[in-house]
Order: sequence, then C-alpha cells, then structure tokens
Amino acid sequence: MLTIPITAFVTLVIILVIANLSSGEKKIEHKIERLYASDDPQFLRSMGLLLGPPVISGNRFEMLLNGDRIFPSMLEGIRSARHTITFETFIYWSGEIGEQIAQALADKAREGIAVHVLLDWVGSSKMDKHYLNLLRDAGAEVIQYHKPHWTGLGRMNDRTHRKLLVIDGHIGFTGGVGIAPEWTGHAQNEKHWRDTHFRVAGPVVGHMQAVFMDNWVKATGNVLHGPGYFPDVESMGDGLAHMFSSSPSGGSDDMQLMYLMAITAATHSIHLASAYFVPDKLTINAIVEAAKRGVKVQIIMPGKRIDTHTVREASRACWGDLLRAGVEMYEYQPTMFHCKLLVVDEYLVSVGSTNFDNRSFKLNDEANLNIYDRDFAKQQTAVFADDIKKSQQITLEAWMHRPFTEKLIEKFVPLLDTQL
Repeated sequence: MLTIPITAFVTLVIILVIANLSSGEKKIEHKIERLYASDDPQFLRSMGLLLGPPVISGNRFEMLLNGDRIFPSMLEGIRSARHTITFETFIYWSGEIGEQIAQALADKAREGIAVHVLLDWVGSSKMDKHYLNLLRDAGAEVIQYHKPHWTGLGRMNDRTHRKLLVIDGHIGFTGGVGIAPEWTGHAQNEKHWRDTHFRVAGPVVGHMQAVFMDNWVKATGNVLHGPGYFPDVESMGDGLAHMFSSSPSGGSDDMQLMYLMAITAATHSIHLASAYFVPDKLTINAIVEAAKRGVKVQIIMPGKRIDTHTVREASRACWGDLLRAGVEMYEYQPTMFHCKLLVVDEYLVSVGSTNFDNRSFKLNDEANLNIYDRDFAKQQTAVFADDIKKSQQITLEAWMHRPFTEKLIEKFVPLLDTQL
C-alpha cells in the first residue's frame, strides 16, 4: 500500500532536483556574425554597450604573478584601508595565508573600518570556522553565499566564483587566485599552483565595486552606497577598461557572449590560458573559424597535475576539431595551471574568475575585467610565451594515438558537460 506514495515522493524529489539544477534562460544557439575586426572602433563600442558598463579611461593595472607577489599586495591593500573593504571569493581554505588574511581583515574591522566578506558556501567548506568567528567577533560582516536551505537546494549549484577585493572604492584586485596554501609560493613545485592576479587603480574600480554589490544585495538585502564605497576616483593612468559580470539569475550567457565576440573579431592572434577548458560546440566552431581565417590560436591548460581529472578528460575529448584547424594546444607541466586569461590581437586582455567551460558560462556567478591596452597586452603575451616554454604541445597525431582507456573514458565524461 505504501509503494505508490513512496514512488510518487521519489519522483517528486527527482523532478525538483532536475528543476533546481537547470537554468530557465535561453542559451546562445547561433554563431556570432563577424562584422568588424578588433581594431575597428565598433568592436570597443559593441563590447562596452552590449556587455554592460561602458568602457572608461583613466586606469592603471599591475600584473601579480603567483602567490609570492599576489598575497603581499592584497595584504598591503587591506592594511591600507581607511573606510571600507569589500571581499568576495570562491575558495577560502584553512592554512597560513587564510589565517593572515582573516587576521588582517579582523584588525581593520576593530579599527572601525566597514569590512564586508562574501564567501561561497561550497568553496569555503574547508575553511576553519575559527576564521569566521574571528571576523565576526571583530565586527566584520561575513556572509556565506547560498548556504543550503530546504527551500532552495538548487541554489548550491549557483555558486559565486567571483574573486574581488576592493579597498575604499579606490583599489581593486581580481584574477584567478583563491585563498589556500596551494596558491602560495611561486609555482615552484606541484604543491604550489601557477596563477595570475591583477591590481587595479582608477575609475573602473567602481565597476568592480558594483559587481560585488550585485551579490551582496542578493545575499543580504542591504544596499551599501555612499562615498565610502563609491568615491569620486580621479584618473590614475590612461588604460581603458570595464568590469562586467554574469549569473544564472541575470544574464548567464553574458560571459560566453563576450568570449564569442572577442574570438570572432580576432584578426591576428588569440592567446587563451584556461584552468578548465571544456568549450561547447558553438565556441569550438568560433575558434576553428578564427584559425581558418589565419588567426594564430594558442591555448594553455593544465596537464596531468590538475585538481580535477574529470575536467581534463572532458577537455581532451573535444580537441579534435581544434587540432585539425591548426590550433596549438599546450599542457602546462610543472604544477596545476590555474590562470584565466584571454588576449586578442595583443589589444584586449580579459582577466577574472571565468573558466572556459559550461559551469562558468551557465551556472556560476562570474566577473571579468576587460582591459583594452596594447602595452599591457604585450606584457601578458610575454608571460604567456614563458608559460608555453614550461608546457608540452599536444599534436593532432599524439591526440589521435592517445591510450584506448582515455578514449573510452572520454565517451562518457561529456555527459557531465553541463556541470563541468
């Protein structure tokens, strides 16, 4: 007699899980038509108006390579705060660097600085609860984003993957780094990852602050505003930039649209560094078409030293068309490669939290800073070239003769593409 109710209950649970894990938004289904090149003024105009905040000038950018440069700069920024600190991140685990940052934030909160910390619940699951108590006892406001609740279980699949630190509305940090021991050091061995972060000064920091506020309002219902958060920022250089975001609750396809527009406008070169590279067919076709019209495309990804082997298998499964089109594919060898960088025609540099996969394009809350600066782009391609020297190129022949067991695994892994 209980069989039918139990079956009905199980069916209802399955339906609810599927509904929670699925996005109701329409996806980009058609290729972006190539109407202009990256050096056409229309490219800058379209990127600014279609993707979000208009491109603004007056900015200065500093590249920070690996933990030995990233974390001291972030800590210096925190300790320099005079009014406000806003901090949003995905990974925050236990360890010495986690302790240092928590202590620095707590110290500023005790001084009366308004400190707001937004941590993804999934990404901070390995965080010592001592840090949370330390921050809250000091007066900092700490929120764990999309902490599980029975009324919205699917929200756990909508994670904030954004990586933002803003000091007084004047200085901003973004890039790929998480707060964990793996990001410390200088990528000297497999226990210390390769990553790049960026320090930003100028009016575009206001864009970064606005992206933080997007999720802060969602999580707390509280709007932070005024000169402590959005001051009048004077020009700090001549760099052009804008910061934009994507999330399942509002424009989940914006990040993929940006990549497709940039790839479609490319004329000479595309340099892509991606920790997790699992593009869909539409994106693969855009890259293939770029290569066929003479664009030199180079892509660096992690090799066997990767934290998620399932992603690597899914990635390698889709390389065939890219390799046949002449795309150069490289696997970084020394350690986990966690960089997230796109450089087009040594002009556009896109940096931030976004991976080149469906999780970033469809499910996560992401944020990228687009910089339009030829000198800065040349710096990035120089670092990219250095990373290639530490990578192994995978040829079409080598890919076709990969082990049978790997080919077999690859047949099943794409079934998980929507969650990778």
